[in-house]
Amino acid sequence: MAMTGPAVALRMAAVGFTRDRRPILSGVSWEVAPDQRWAVLGANGSGKTSLLRIAALYEHPTTGTVEVLGQQSGEVDVRRLRHRVGFSSPALAQMLRPDLKAADVVMTARHGALEPWWHDYTDADRERAESLLEQVGAKGLSHRTVATLSSGERQRVQIARSLMTDPGLVLLDEPASTLDLGGREMLVADLASLAADPSGPALVMVTHRTEEIPAGFTHGLILRRGRVLTQGPLESVLTSAWLSACFGLPLRIEHREGRWHAQAC
Repeated sequence: MAMTGPAVALRMAAVGFTRDRRPILSGVSWEVAPDQRWAVLGANGSGKTSLLRIAALYEHPTTGTVEVLGQQSGEVDVRRLRHRVGFSSPALAQMLRPDLKAADVVMTARHGALEPWWHDYTDADRERAESLLEQVGAKGLSHRTVATLSSGERQRVQIARSLMTDPGLVLLDEPASTLDLGGREMLVADLASLAADPSGPALVMVTHRTEEIPAGFTHGLILRRGRVLTQGPLESVLTSAWLSACFGLPLRIEHREGRWHAQAC
């Protein structure tokens, strides 16, 4: 009999998160199925990054429960469970040694490391890393150092890294935030290809710009001041009314050729 994966890639139930006595998240309940691709939106300070770090098991909720790939946080070794979760964030990018080669950045994700000498790696590991770089349109970058990469190239390397362990869940924290228009469009196209792969993992991308949501994303969640304003299929979430309520000003949104475009009324 064929083995099947968990019915839910990510489940949060009544999650709250407080830092320095200040509530960041409150009462967040959310489920991500393995075949779904989610965009998480909200204004700056709405709790998006904290939500993703909790999902990635780098933060623990103050209240509520979190289940990742069928395992409940607090009841399993999170170090092992993290290997099944691909995570890309600006904070991780800042931790990379400037003279580290792109292929090593990707390969070291096999053990959740940042340096290749901390663990032993095989030729198969390096081939896998180079294959993933090719998959995200970064084939020629494998021997380039982090310091010589553009912002867009670094983001592609990070996405390749997030796929290194064949994860069941990939979490991307504002992957296009530092990119110029050309870099953003190339990244969005790469993510659209990833989203279109039926064998690919569940995807969650945090953004505060609707234009960055790739074609093929299926669901959306909007946060406002640490609470879920709305969530569900993307077409029901990305409406002028919900976005206006989220950002506190009149907005109009249009869906054209698979992309979302918002502007003030």
